Amino acid sequence: MQLKQVIIAYKARDSQSKRWAELCAKQLEDRQCQVLVGPSGPKDNPYPVFLASASQPIDLALVLGGDGTVLTGARHLASSGIPILGVNVGGHLGFLTESMDEFQEPERVWDRLFEDRYALQRRMMLQAAVYEGHRTNLEPVTEHYLALNEFCVKPASADRMITSILEMEIDGEVVDQYVGDGLIVSTPTGSTGYTVSANGPIMHDGMEAITITPICPMSLSSRPLVLPPGSVVSIWPLGDYDLSTKLWMDGVLSTSIWPGHRVDVRMADCRAKFIILRANNSYYQTLREKLLWAGTRVRYTNNHRN
Repeated sequence: MQLKQVIIAYKARDSQSKRWAELCAKQLEDRQCQVLVGPSGPKDNPYPVFLASASQPIDLALVLGGDGTVLTGARHLASSGIPILGVNVGGHLGFLTESMDEFQEPERVWDRLFEDRYALQRRMMLQAAVYEGHRTNLEPVTEHYLALNEFCVKPASADRMITSILEMEIDGEVVDQYVGDGLIVSTPTGSTGYTVSANGPIMHDGMEAITITPICPMSLSSRPLVLPPGSVVSIWPLGDYDLSTKLWMDGVLSTSIWPGHRVDVRMADCRAKFIILRANNSYYQTLREKLLWAGTRVRYTNNHRN
Protein backbone atom coordinates (compact mmCIF):
# COMPACT_ATOMS: atom_id res chain seq x y z
CA MET A 1 0.00 0.00 0.00
CA GLN A 2 1.19 3.48 -0.83
CA LEU A 3 0.72 6.05 1.91
CA LYS A 4 0.90 9.35 0.08
CA GLN A 5 -2.40 10.80 1.30
CA VAL A 6 -3.98 9.70 4.60
CA ILE A 7 -6.93 11.09 6.52
CA ILE A 8 -7.20 10.69 10.30
CA ALA A 9 -10.54 11.02 12.07
CA TYR A 10 -10.57 10.85 15.86
CA LYS A 11 -13.42 10.68 18.36
CA ALA A 12 -14.56 14.23 19.06
CA ARG A 13 -14.00 15.55 22.59
CA ASP A 14 -11.84 12.56 23.50
CA SER A 15 -8.36 13.65 24.56
CA GLN A 16 -6.81 10.20 24.20
CA SER A 17 -8.01 9.82 20.60
CA LYS A 18 -6.74 13.30 19.77
CA ARG A 19 -3.29 12.58 21.21
CA TRP A 20 -2.99 9.40 19.16
CA ALA A 21 -4.16 11.26 16.04
CA GLU A 22 -1.48 13.91 16.49
CA LEU A 23 1.22 11.28 17.07
CA CYS A 24 0.21 9.29 13.98
CA ALA A 25 0.00 12.41 11.84
CA LYS A 26 3.56 13.42 12.78
CA GLN A 27 4.92 9.94 12.08
CA LEU A 28 3.26 9.80 8.66
CA GLU A 29 4.39 13.30 7.74
CA ASP A 30 7.96 12.26 8.60
CA ARG A 31 7.48 9.59 5.93
CA GLN A 32 6.56 12.26 3.35
CA CYS A 33 2.85 11.51 3.58
CA GLN A 34 0.23 14.25 3.33
CA VAL A 35 -2.17 14.01 6.27
CA LEU A 36 -5.55 15.58 7.02
CA VAL A 37 -6.78 15.38 10.63
CA GLY A 38 -10.16 16.19 12.16
CA PRO A 39 -12.64 15.24 14.92
CA SER A 40 -15.66 13.04 14.23
CA GLY A 41 -18.78 13.06 16.40
CA PRO A 42 -22.47 13.98 16.56
CA LYS A 43 -21.64 17.65 15.93
CA ASP A 44 -18.44 17.18 13.93
CA ASN A 45 -18.24 15.74 10.42
CA PRO A 46 -14.77 16.04 8.87
CA TYR A 47 -15.37 13.85 5.84
CA PRO A 48 -16.79 16.38 3.32
CA VAL A 49 -13.76 18.58 4.02
CA PHE A 50 -11.41 15.61 3.80
CA LEU A 51 -12.76 14.52 0.42
CA ALA A 52 -12.82 18.06 -0.98
CA SER A 53 -9.37 19.02 0.32
CA ALA A 54 -7.37 15.93 -0.63
CA SER A 55 -4.78 16.88 -3.20
CA GLN A 56 -4.53 13.30 -4.51
CA PRO A 57 -6.35 9.98 -4.07
CA ILE A 58 -6.76 9.02 -0.40
CA ASP A 59 -4.87 5.80 0.33
CA LEU A 60 -6.08 5.20 3.88
CA ALA A 61 -8.51 6.46 6.50
CA LEU A 62 -7.28 5.98 10.07
CA VAL A 63 -10.28 6.17 12.41
CA LEU A 64 -9.54 6.43 16.14
CA GLY A 65 -12.52 5.84 18.41
CA GLY A 66 -15.26 3.27 18.92
CA ASP A 67 -17.73 1.51 16.64
CA GLY A 68 -19.85 4.65 16.27
CA THR A 69 -16.88 6.63 14.95
CA VAL A 70 -16.07 3.85 12.50
CA LEU A 71 -19.69 3.58 11.31
CA THR A 72 -19.65 7.28 10.45
CA GLY A 73 -16.45 6.84 8.49
CA ALA A 74 -17.82 3.86 6.58
CA ARG A 75 -20.96 5.75 5.51
CA HIS A 76 -18.90 8.60 4.07
CA LEU A 77 -15.98 6.66 2.58
CA ALA A 78 -17.43 3.42 1.20
CA SER A 79 -18.63 4.95 -2.07
CA SER A 80 -15.08 6.23 -2.71
CA GLY A 81 -13.53 2.83 -2.00
CA ILE A 82 -11.22 4.19 0.72
CA PRO A 83 -9.98 1.48 3.13
CA ILE A 84 -10.48 2.13 6.84
CA LEU A 85 -8.15 1.18 9.66
CA GLY A 86 -10.27 1.48 12.80
CA VAL A 87 -8.55 1.47 16.19
CA ASN A 88 -10.46 1.19 19.45
CA VAL A 89 -9.42 4.34 21.33
CA GLY A 90 -12.02 5.43 23.87
CA GLY A 91 -14.65 3.03 22.52
CA HIS A 92 -16.61 0.28 24.26
CA LEU A 93 -17.41 -2.99 22.45
CA GLY A 94 -15.11 -2.50 19.47
CA PHE A 95 -16.67 -4.97 17.02
CA LEU A 96 -15.36 -2.99 14.03
CA THR A 97 -11.98 -1.88 15.36
CA GLU A 98 -8.52 -3.22 15.98
CA SER A 99 -7.56 -3.31 19.66
CA MET A 100 -4.88 -1.00 21.01
CA ASP A 101 -2.71 -4.10 21.50
CA GLU A 102 -2.20 -4.14 17.72
CA PHE A 103 -1.47 -0.41 17.64
CA GLN A 104 0.92 0.22 20.52
CA GLU A 105 3.78 0.88 18.07
CA PRO A 106 2.29 2.78 15.10
CA GLU A 107 5.64 2.91 13.27
CA ARG A 108 5.44 -0.89 12.88
CA VAL A 109 1.90 -0.56 11.55
CA TRP A 110 3.05 1.86 8.84
CA ASP A 111 5.83 -0.59 7.91
CA ARG A 112 3.26 -3.40 7.60
CA LEU A 113 1.02 -1.30 5.39
CA PHE A 114 3.96 -0.30 3.15
CA GLU A 115 4.90 -3.97 2.84
CA ASP A 116 1.29 -5.14 2.24
CA ARG A 117 1.29 -7.32 5.38
CA TYR A 118 -2.39 -6.97 6.21
CA ALA A 119 -5.78 -8.33 5.15
CA LEU A 120 -8.55 -6.35 3.46
CA GLN A 121 -12.12 -7.16 4.50
CA ARG A 122 -15.15 -6.02 2.48
CA ARG A 123 -18.49 -5.69 4.26
CA MET A 124 -21.93 -5.41 2.72
CA MET A 125 -23.83 -2.15 3.21
CA LEU A 126 -27.45 -1.09 2.78
CA GLN A 127 -28.89 1.91 0.99
CA ALA A 128 -32.29 3.49 1.54
CA ALA A 129 -34.40 6.33 0.20
CA VAL A 130 -37.92 7.66 0.77
CA TYR A 131 -40.48 7.60 -2.06
CA GLU A 132 -44.06 8.73 -2.44
CA GLY A 133 -46.84 6.19 -2.87
CA HIS A 134 -46.76 2.92 -4.79
CA ARG A 135 -43.53 1.04 -5.39
CA THR A 136 -43.77 1.80 -9.12
CA ASN A 137 -42.81 5.40 -8.25
CA LEU A 138 -39.01 5.28 -8.45
CA GLU A 139 -38.23 8.98 -8.02
CA PRO A 140 -37.05 9.50 -4.41
CA VAL A 141 -38.09 12.54 -2.40
CA THR A 142 -34.91 12.32 -0.30
CA GLU A 143 -31.26 11.62 -0.91
CA HIS A 144 -29.98 8.05 -0.85
CA TYR A 145 -28.67 7.05 2.58
CA LEU A 146 -26.01 4.43 3.40
CA ALA A 147 -25.73 2.24 6.48
CA LEU A 148 -23.18 -0.37 7.51
CA ASN A 149 -25.16 -1.72 10.49
CA GLU A 150 -28.85 -1.12 9.92
CA PHE A 151 -31.73 1.09 8.93
CA CYS A 152 -34.50 1.44 11.47
CA VAL A 153 -38.03 2.75 10.96
CA LYS A 154 -39.50 3.79 14.30
CA PRO A 155 -41.29 6.79 15.83
CA ALA A 156 -39.68 9.39 18.04
CA SER A 157 -41.42 11.79 20.39
CA ALA A 158 -40.18 14.11 23.12
CA ASP A 159 -43.13 13.60 25.46
CA ARG A 160 -44.45 10.03 25.13
CA MET A 161 -43.79 6.51 23.89
CA ILE A 162 -45.50 5.95 20.54
CA THR A 163 -46.52 2.63 19.03
CA SER A 164 -45.87 2.36 15.31
CA ILE A 165 -48.00 0.54 12.74
CA LEU A 166 -45.90 -0.44 9.74
CA GLU A 167 -46.71 -2.38 6.59
CA MET A 168 -43.87 -4.21 4.88
CA GLU A 169 -43.43 -5.51 1.34
CA ILE A 170 -40.61 -7.70 0.08
CA ASP A 171 -40.01 -7.55 -3.66
CA GLY A 172 -43.48 -6.11 -4.19
CA GLU A 173 -45.38 -8.63 -2.08
CA VAL A 174 -47.08 -7.59 1.14
CA VAL A 175 -45.63 -9.70 3.96
CA ASP A 176 -47.16 -8.36 7.18
CA GLN A 177 -48.26 -5.39 9.24
CA TYR A 178 -46.28 -4.78 12.42
CA VAL A 179 -47.59 -3.10 15.54
CA GLY A 180 -44.85 -2.27 18.03
CA ASP A 181 -41.80 -0.07 18.44
CA GLY A 182 -40.59 -0.34 14.85
CA LEU A 183 -38.61 -2.43 12.35
CA ILE A 184 -34.87 -2.96 11.93
CA VAL A 185 -33.43 -3.82 8.49
CA SER A 186 -29.89 -5.02 9.09
CA THR A 187 -26.71 -6.25 7.42
CA PRO A 188 -24.71 -9.19 8.81
CA THR A 189 -22.34 -6.62 10.32
CA GLY A 190 -25.28 -4.99 12.12
CA SER A 191 -26.61 -8.30 13.41
CA THR A 192 -24.49 -7.88 16.57
CA GLY A 193 -25.79 -4.33 17.15
CA TYR A 194 -29.36 -3.10 17.60
CA THR A 195 -30.64 -6.25 15.91
CA VAL A 196 -29.27 -8.66 18.51
CA SER A 197 -30.72 -6.45 21.27
CA ALA A 198 -34.12 -6.91 19.61
CA ASN A 199 -33.69 -10.72 19.57
CA GLY A 200 -32.66 -10.91 15.94
CA PRO A 201 -30.29 -13.56 14.54
CA ILE A 202 -26.50 -13.23 14.60
CA MET A 203 -25.03 -13.62 11.11
CA HIS A 204 -21.40 -14.05 10.13
CA ASP A 205 -20.05 -10.75 8.85
CA GLY A 206 -18.69 -12.44 5.74
CA MET A 207 -22.21 -13.20 4.51
CA GLU A 208 -24.42 -11.18 2.21
CA ALA A 209 -27.99 -11.19 3.53
CA ILE A 210 -30.63 -8.83 4.90
CA THR A 211 -32.35 -9.33 8.24
CA ILE A 212 -35.69 -7.81 9.24
CA THR A 213 -36.33 -7.72 12.99
CA PRO A 214 -39.47 -6.33 14.66
CA ILE A 215 -38.81 -4.25 17.77
CA CYS A 216 -41.05 -5.34 20.68
CA PRO A 217 -43.95 -6.47 18.43
CA MET A 218 -47.41 -6.77 19.98
CA SER A 219 -47.93 -10.11 18.21
CA LEU A 220 -45.93 -13.20 19.16
CA SER A 221 -46.20 -14.33 15.54
CA SER A 222 -44.04 -11.41 14.34
CA ARG A 223 -40.65 -13.06 13.88
CA PRO A 224 -37.30 -12.00 12.38
CA LEU A 225 -36.73 -12.80 8.71
CA VAL A 226 -33.47 -13.44 6.84
CA LEU A 227 -33.60 -12.48 3.15
CA PRO A 228 -31.37 -12.92 0.09
CA PRO A 229 -29.13 -9.89 -0.55
CA GLY A 230 -30.99 -8.93 -3.73
CA SER A 231 -34.29 -8.35 -1.91
CA VAL A 232 -35.96 -4.94 -1.78
CA VAL A 233 -37.73 -4.14 1.49
CA SER A 234 -40.49 -1.50 1.34
CA ILE A 235 -41.97 -0.07 4.54
CA TRP A 236 -45.02 2.21 4.92
CA PRO A 237 -46.09 3.94 8.14
CA LEU A 238 -49.81 3.46 8.81
CA GLY A 239 -51.97 5.43 11.23
CA ASP A 240 -49.22 7.94 11.97
CA TYR A 241 -51.45 10.78 13.11
CA ASP A 242 -48.67 12.45 15.12
CA LEU A 243 -46.29 12.52 12.13
CA SER A 244 -43.62 10.96 14.35
CA THR A 245 -42.13 8.19 12.14
CA LYS A 246 -38.41 8.52 11.43
CA LEU A 247 -35.81 6.71 9.36
CA TRP A 248 -32.59 6.03 11.26
CA MET A 249 -29.25 4.88 9.83
CA ASP A 250 -26.73 3.26 12.18
CA GLY A 251 -28.51 4.96 15.09
CA VAL A 252 -28.37 8.41 13.47
CA LEU A 253 -31.48 10.24 12.28
CA SER A 254 -31.80 10.28 8.49
CA THR A 255 -35.17 11.91 7.85
CA SER A 256 -38.85 12.04 8.83
CA ILE A 257 -41.39 9.89 6.98
CA TRP A 258 -44.81 11.33 6.20
CA PRO A 259 -48.10 9.52 5.53
CA GLY A 260 -48.11 8.27 1.96
CA HIS A 261 -44.33 7.83 1.96
CA ARG A 262 -42.52 4.53 1.81
CA VAL A 263 -38.94 3.56 2.58
CA ASP A 264 -37.13 1.24 0.18
CA VAL A 265 -34.09 -0.56 1.59
CA ARG A 266 -31.76 -2.70 -0.52
CA MET A 267 -28.15 -3.82 -0.70
CA ALA A 268 -25.85 -0.95 -1.61
CA ASP A 269 -23.67 -0.96 -4.69
CA CYS A 270 -20.58 -0.20 -2.59
CA ARG A 271 -18.94 -2.07 0.28
CA ALA A 272 -17.03 -0.84 3.29
CA LYS A 273 -13.35 -1.81 3.24
CA PHE A 274 -11.50 -2.54 6.48
CA ILE A 275 -7.81 -3.13 7.13
CA ILE A 276 -7.28 -6.20 9.36
CA LEU A 277 -3.98 -6.38 11.26
CA ARG A 278 -4.70 -9.35 13.55
CA ALA A 279 -2.90 -12.46 12.33
CA ASN A 280 -5.43 -14.81 13.96
CA ASN A 281 -8.58 -12.83 13.16
CA SER A 282 -11.55 -14.94 14.32
CA TYR A 283 -15.19 -13.89 14.12
CA TYR A 284 -16.15 -16.44 16.76
CA GLN A 285 -13.49 -15.25 19.17
CA THR A 286 -14.84 -11.73 18.73
CA LEU A 287 -18.34 -12.96 19.60
CA ARG A 288 -17.10 -14.81 22.68
CA GLU A 289 -15.18 -11.80 23.98
CA LYS A 290 -17.54 -8.96 23.09
CA LEU A 291 -20.78 -10.72 24.06
CA LEU A 292 -19.24 -12.33 27.16
CA TRP A 293 -20.23 -15.84 26.21
CA ALA A 294 -19.46 -18.59 28.71
CA GLY A 295 -16.37 -19.65 26.82
CA THR A 296 -14.65 -16.45 27.93
CA ARG A 297 -15.43 -16.96 31.62
CA VAL A 298 -15.69 -20.72 32.30
CA ARG A 299 -12.77 -23.02 31.56
CA TYR A 300 -13.11 -26.76 31.19
CA THR A 301 -10.53 -29.42 30.42
CA ASN A 302 -11.10 -30.50 26.83
CA ASN A 303 -10.15 -34.15 27.36
CA HIS A 304 -12.14 -35.18 24.30
CA ARG A 305 -9.55 -33.41 22.12
CA ASN A 306 -6.72 -35.71 23.25
